[in-house]
Amino acid sequence: METAARFRAAVETGDHGALEELFTEDVSFYSPVKFTPFEGRPLVMGLFGVLLRTFEDFRYVGRLEGTAETSADGTEAPSEILIFRATVNGKEIHGLDLLQFDEAGLIKEFTVMVRPQSAVQALGEAVLAGLVADGLVPDPSAAAQG
Repeated sequence: METAARFRAAVETGDHGALEELFTEDVSFYSPVKFTPFEGRPLVMGLFGVLLRTFEDFRYVGRLEGTAETSADGTEAPSEILIFRATVNGKEIHGLDLLQFDEAGLIKEFTVMVRPQSAVQALGEAVLAGLVADGLVPDPSAAAQG
């Protein structure tokens, strides 16, 4: 799918600006470290800004195409899985990005799966720090102190 190829190129080159036109306005991003999804293009774009800064030596190493049931309404949607490797704070990560597309070919749902658990923890800590630094989420340590 053309959108997946454009997405892959933007991520691999760190071109944050090229990502925005690939997502629906109401995109949902399902993270491996957060139960509820990140909702909406502005928040997802902010998250990608953090992710592009957080991952080291990020590279896609494979892809699979097909269909998958969406979380939103349970219908089958064209989908592509991009397999990646990266490093976060010295931890090697193996992961999958599941991109699910709407009728126009834009990314409607984005789900990330990563392993091993130590890498998931390192990723979660690094992304939270980035989200707090960018003002996208409140600092949980400030709430605990107040």
